[in-house]
Amino acid sequence: MKKKTNTSPASFPKAEIGREMKGADCVVECLIREGVDVIFAYPGGASQELHQSLARTDKIRTILPRHEQGGSFAAEGYARATGKVGVCMATSGPGATNLVSAIADAYMDSIPLVAITGQVFSKYIGKMAFQETDFFGMTLPIVKHSYLVMDVKELPRIFKEAFYLARSGRPGPVVIDIPKDVQQAKFQPVFPPAVEFRSAYATATQNATDDQLRQVLALIGSAKKPVLYAGGGIISAEAHAELKAFAIKTNVPVATTLMGIGGFPESHPLSMQWFGMHGAAYGNWAVDQCDLLLCFGARFDDRITGDTSKFAAQAKIVHIDIDASEHNKNKRVLLPVVSDIKYALTRLNELAAAQKFAPPDTKAWHAQIATWKRETPFRYDESKHIVPQEAVQALYELTKGDAIITTGVGQHQMWAAQFYRFNEPRRYISSLGLGAMGFGYPAALGAKVACPDKQVIDIDGDGSFVMNIQELATAHIEKIAAKAMILNNQHLGMVVQWEDRFYGSVRGNTILGDESNVGSPDNPAGLYPDFVKIADGFGVKGRRVIKKSELRSAIKEMLDHDGPYVLDVIVPYTEHVLPMIPAGKTVKEMILK
Repeated sequence: MKKKTNTSPASFPKAEIGREMKGADCVVECLIREGVDVIFAYPGGASQELHQSLARTDKIRTILPRHEQGGSFAAEGYARATGKVGVCMATSGPGATNLVSAIADAYMDSIPLVAITGQVFSKYIGKMAFQETDFFGMTLPIVKHSYLVMDVKELPRIFKEAFYLARSGRPGPVVIDIPKDVQQAKFQPVFPPAVEFRSAYATATQNATDDQLRQVLALIGSAKKPVLYAGGGIISAEAHAELKAFAIKTNVPVATTLMGIGGFPESHPLSMQWFGMHGAAYGNWAVDQCDLLLCFGARFDDRITGDTSKFAAQAKIVHIDIDASEHNKNKRVLLPVVSDIKYALTRLNELAAAQKFAPPDTKAWHAQIATWKRETPFRYDESKHIVPQEAVQALYELTKGDAIITTGVGQHQMWAAQFYRFNEPRRYISSLGLGAMGFGYPAALGAKVACPDKQVIDIDGDGSFVMNIQELATAHIEKIAAKAMILNNQHLGMVVQWEDRFYGSVRGNTILGDESNVGSPDNPAGLYPDFVKIADGFGVKGRRVIKKSELRSAIKEMLDHDGPYVLDVIVPYTEHVLPMIPAGKTVKEMILK
């Protein structure tokens, strides 16, 4: 992306000249002008000037995480719950490098994020000064754009550009690295009212033509077994209402990706929930056997496709995406269309109405899908113990589906998607492209800050939860009432599942408890660690539940509590997430039991 250079009065609206201030004060003023109301920031020597400036304003809430990764995941949770740009900040060196996982996560999942980092004095850059890292260079592969600010006068322009880039087109993360002397320098800022780049292409949004969209309608009109495959782009573009209208108008069944969960209501008769490695069997079979696949706002990820050469092999494929680089990258398609998906769906609905589009006769196809749904729903076997699927289902019933669910990464992440039904977007918040353990509870903090009137529950695993357990302190001190329901099986459950399926059940460092006395529902004395005691040490209410008869009352206690809460649900480690399509395999090799 080329930087803006043309700021002449003839081509640019009138800029605003501010009072003289330090660079750090200018950063805060830029954030206020971008509508930022909260920042997750951990201070250090190279960012101290920025924290001093934040301390002088009451327009931005500064939340101190207990680890920079926790703060950056919280900023992501805020962004995922709202669609706004999440903002995090750290000092140079190790503070900055601790942001890398969240930046990569935001890049993989197309989440708008601005990460601000302090940097050593300009004169020391490149000299291996104390706590210096080349954060600009280090993050280049995982950002939409990076800035190293060497001239204080550039700050207003850079911040205007950074927020525009983070939220526009295909959203993503932007890094702004600011040396300490730039923060300290005094100047009179000039605040541009808008961004302008050398290339008009940088700010232009390409949209589908009517001819392309008429081709899409014609393909639907001649299809016998159509399927709509909807991804996270539907949610990023706020196109869920248009998607629902289009699916109903064309009578095409919808399967989402994990990123697309909530983009189409899962209680709707046309919904096949989500598909892919651990998705609904019926959704996977429908995609496998369809004759027309409409891929809207998704990228043919390997967890969706398996063996790409055999994915939807009988189908004509239409791919509408705002990012042209995704077309024909993972899967060759018949009709690639570069477009904002909200525009494309809006115009498809208009064209369908104008030409009085009549859906094709797909009764036999819908009957087949209905049979698959009846025969292979998401299911689990009853047990004398609490099984994790049952805990998620109970949470769904007790919240009546009206909650924001965040997750860590692992089996619990898949069970949350399988057994909690989502009818609205931005309710399932999870690290999906990167799969970063430790994401769940910090993300819940960010989502709760963004949506204080909503129940926000992190469905987590004991392995994932402990990775950022220090953020319980943030929840207590900042009075953020985010809850955590830990499905505690004393193992790294998803890796154990792979060991059981593909490695002869040999345990390769996947037991989290004391191997000589592994805790379980039958051996509660061996449970380790004691999450309730840890929560208490942070000033957070907690409870452990082992008995099936106490599960629902324990969940209700968690939901009724007016502060943060940790519910430690003890479950057996022997449960597997099913269905499962082994990595790189096909639907034909799906494991159902």
